[in-house]
Amino acid sequence: MEKLKLSEIADVCGGFCNSDCFVSGVCIDTRKITPGCLFICIKGERFDAHDFAREAIEKGAAAVMIHRDTDVCGSYVRVDNTAKALLELSGYYRSKFDIPVVGLTGSVGKTTTKEFTYLVVHSKYNAIKTLGNLNNEIGLPQMLFRLDNSVQAAVIEMGMNHFGEIHRLSQAAKPTIGLITNIGVSHIENLGSRQGILQAKLELLDGMKAGSPLILNGDNDLLKTVKNDAFNICFYGIENGDFRATDISENNGFTSFTAEYYGKSQKLTIPAIGVHNVYNALSAFAVGYFLDIDSQLCADALYEYTPEGMRQKCVTVGGITSIEDCYNASPDSMLAAFKTLENTSGNRKIAVLSDMLELGEYSKQAHLDVGKMAADSRPDLLLCTGEMSKYIVQGALENGLEQAYHFDTKQELTDRLLRDAKPGDTVIFKASRGMKLEDVIHNAYDRWENK
Repeated sequence: MEKLKLSEIADVCGGFCNSDCFVSGVCIDTRKITPGCLFICIKGERFDAHDFAREAIEKGAAAVMIHRDTDVCGSYVRVDNTAKALLELSGYYRSKFDIPVVGLTGSVGKTTTKEFTYLVVHSKYNAIKTLGNLNNEIGLPQMLFRLDNSVQAAVIEMGMNHFGEIHRLSQAAKPTIGLITNIGVSHIENLGSRQGILQAKLELLDGMKAGSPLILNGDNDLLKTVKNDAFNICFYGIENGDFRATDISENNGFTSFTAEYYGKSQKLTIPAIGVHNVYNALSAFAVGYFLDIDSQLCADALYEYTPEGMRQKCVTVGGITSIEDCYNASPDSMLAAFKTLENTSGNRKIAVLSDMLELGEYSKQAHLDVGKMAADSRPDLLLCTGEMSKYIVQGALENGLEQAYHFDTKQELTDRLLRDAKPGDTVIFKASRGMKLEDVIHNAYDRWENK
């Protein structure tokens, strides 16, 4: 971070400071205090960082930002609301850098698309990207404060649960290129309908200048209807789009396809499977086009992709191919998982599923719908655990899938999986992160390795 004066920060945030000094960083966690930083006291649901203001100064912070009285001895800036001021200050700081910023959002696929996009952008620019889940009103500012005079571009992911959040994030990040992966049903309980989700995602435009590129999934039923003459809208997809993926083939954990765009073409290969990853990589390629990055350079960058954590990580243990996809789950990503399993080679195909979280009143119907999706894709065996996953099994059985079973415990599911899975089979594991389906995965791997 480049240095800011405390008086400058006070002016931006509509507050006042008791003295002036320079700050060389912004921090919200006393465990990460760096000498000369500004410690911003955020009040959360379970804690109030104002209680640690004195400690922050003692650890080397140049000043603290507060919105209530504290026992701090040292420089401070006082504002009406520190969380709001954090976002406002990050937007002001972002404005100091005339660089390309890719702002991306969507119901599913945001993080994978971010990773693909970062590889493409970083092939030409010294770029930063959103780390972990720092994609909300507390996390995104922390990413913007990582900008300095050595950074040439940024790839910023934006998440949301309610109307107005993407608006505020985009106002801070000020994207020069926007990207929306799809419109699904995540957070539908807060936004009312998929049309509401579309409206919320399009708040991305609120921080963009007129004429900026907006890259949308042309195969998504709602995104393909978007029209806005103030922006340079382009679409990508397999069926529809200015950027189209053709000649798609999968082999040994790699997917190859041809990107056709504006009378040109480029062969692309990514070390990932599933048609959803074709969309993710194709959208990143489109970003490269708008940043004037050579198409072969984009292709070389995409080839270097490595799945993060439990995002469709493909491994073979004891002759059984496993696809770990347990970072998050929604009906849209469940459908992508079924399509991935359907397109894999091997003897039998087994789906191991658990609950999708944060679906509110829509949860029962969403799990029933996933069961129908399972029946449509016809895995050889469907094994589920979790309170809501009984509805996945119900939906699957009602729609003609005979080999569908629900288990009260993970151990019971694991025992059935160990009994039925044989070398040459493919197993996909899919659930929301909070269900900890990795307990089943690790138990199964231990047994398969020792066979």
